[in-house]
Amino acid sequence: MIRPVAYAGYLVGGVLVGAPLSVGLLALGAVGAVLTPLLVGLPLLGLLALTGIPVGVVERWRLRQVDAPAATGPATTSSPSPGDPHRTPDRPGLAAWAGLRFAEQATWRELAYAVLLAFVLWPLDLVVLAVVLGIPGAMIGAPVQLALLGGETRIAKLWLVDSYGTAFLCAACGLLLLLVLLWPLTLYGRGRAALARLLLAPREAEQRLAEVTESRARLVAAFEAERRRIERDLHDGAQQRLVALSMTLGLVRLDAPPELAGRLAAAHRDADQVLGELRELIHGIHPQVLADYGLADAIADAADRSAVPVEVAVALPRFSESVESAAYFAVREALANVGRHSGADRAWISAGCGEGDRRGRRLWIEVRDDGRGGAPQPGTRHATGSGLTGLADRLAVLGGTLTVDSPPGGPTVLRLEIPC
Repeated sequence: MIRPVAYAGYLVGGVLVGAPLSVGLLALGAVGAVLTPLLVGLPLLGLLALTGIPVGVVERWRLRQVDAPAATGPATTSSPSPGDPHRTPDRPGLAAWAGLRFAEQATWRELAYAVLLAFVLWPLDLVVLAVVLGIPGAMIGAPVQLALLGGETRIAKLWLVDSYGTAFLCAACGLLLLLVLLWPLTLYGRGRAALARLLLAPREAEQRLAEVTESRARLVAAFEAERRRIERDLHDGAQQRLVALSMTLGLVRLDAPPELAGRLAAAHRDADQVLGELRELIHGIHPQVLADYGLADAIADAADRSAVPVEVAVALPRFSESVESAAYFAVREALANVGRHSGADRAWISAGCGEGDRRGRRLWIEVRDDGRGGAPQPGTRHATGSGLTGLADRLAVLGGTLTVDSPPGGPTVLRLEIPC
């Protein structure tokens, strides 16, 4: 009897949730549609699209109540209660939360379930409850009705009962009918719960994709943190010791005897050369200009260091460290390819941040040269060793893309986009 009672309670809850939900959805939709020309209705329609989220929370809780008896009773073949299918925003704030929710498929499945519950499911639940519980209940209560009304009574508007013998016979038939109908009630309740799980449970593929995306983002953050740690260790450790060594050699040269002056001068030059190479290495690991002044100045600095003259037209705000780092090293790799492979006389860099896809704004950067063209597409067999494949993989971790348009004879245009 535990399962039929649990499913009967589940259906009663469906009626209690669905009936007011239908009124709320109709009212919110009507008011939002009427006020849309005044732009006031747009937030209401956005709120209407998110109504499935609290409904999903309530329905998942109700499914857990249905499944709770099975945990302490005999084994059951019912599916486990669904967990929360939503991901946690990567930054605080209502805008980040709303942006993520509108982009998730789970939000729209919950909205579909809310509409289905409001206009289809709860009336069906009510009909099933009326048939399975209402009619047998009225028959079981026939003696009480006869005692209260006296004389005669009509059970469920169907059968006339005018004596206690008939009333008790009707009650016995009602009890038997109830026991017979409990099995169809359980089957309907299971089907009803299975439909809710189908729409409200997180998809396994989506869960795995979310886990992979989050783990890749954590790896990128850890990689950037380790890169900066190495840069700080080299800057504050080895570089400072080389500076001290160079100064010491310079002071020793002042008082050195003539037979040692040449060797000390050579050692001083070697120390200065190693110091310069170390500074270039530190700059390549994580340039200080990127951390201090942002991506626009870092791109200008990379253009100044390029072997090919570069014209820069970049005006950008600050972005997160991972976005700035990925974009900067993408530009550096592109400029290195221009210098090594393109045979170009000049290159141009332009960048901006504008509207992208449904995930929000996107940073875009274009690197164009007047070289011979013929650059391979990232990810192809011919791109092996060019750095483009690794560059595309790095951008993909952040949800970015890399495209190369390089017909034979040129020009070559490399474009990267990263959600920002």
